[in-house]
Amino acid sequence: MARVVVEVMPKAEILDPQGQAIVGALGRLGHPGISDVRQGKRFELDVDDNVSDTELEQIAEALLANTVIEDWKVVRL
Repeated sequence: MARVVVEVMPKAEILDPQGQAIVGALGRLGHPGISDVRQGKRFELDVDDNVSDTELEQIAEALLANTVIEDWKVVRL
């Protein structure tokens, strides 16, 4: 059994209101040196050794990410 991580982030050209809110909160909490935050999602999957990279990519595109506004990356640990 292997552990796979799928990281999903908003595309660079997409506004990230959650990240903007975090930047504002950090400034109010006394951390003014942070100028940008992008918030994404992380999925951890335990998969059988016979699950292919192609199958994992299909899962990421079809179920875990909205490919219109998000980029994704599969990482085998």
